[in-house]
Amino acid sequence: MLLVQPAYRCDTWEIPGGALEHGEYPWDAAAREVSEEFGLNLLPGRLLAIDIVPAQNDGRPPLINFLFDGGVLSPAEAAAIHPHDDELTAVAWSSRQEWTDRLAPHLARRITACADAANADRTVYLQNGWPLKDTNG
Repeated sequence: MLLVQPAYRCDTWEIPGGALEHGEYPWDAAAREVSEEFGLNLLPGRLLAIDIVPAQNDGRPPLINFLFDGGVLSPAEAAAIHPHDDELTAVAWSSRQEWTDRLAPHLARRITACADAANADRTVYLQNGWPLKDTNG
């Protein structure tokens, strides 16, 4: 899994991505962000997860996060990934244990759910990184 270190907060790791621009759709935003952040023209794959984050007590608004499959890169392609603009200071390819250690808990849950969804060939609905519990017993 590819993690990024944003320039505005060098003490943390995050996942690639960003906010929608006016009139933009999530899939288009994902493609744009890959181009802006890494200088690559890779199209996003299928939708892996939708994660709803409620409004926060500190004034942050609610968010709806769409997470798309970034695909599998060849070793040469993976080695060539580097920050392309001033928004990022570093990138790191990470194993499950590494992303669990590096990411905030809600992001680690989100990425774990995405990895599981990719392996199961499904899309998951999350609430702050948590999958809904089965209410049918």
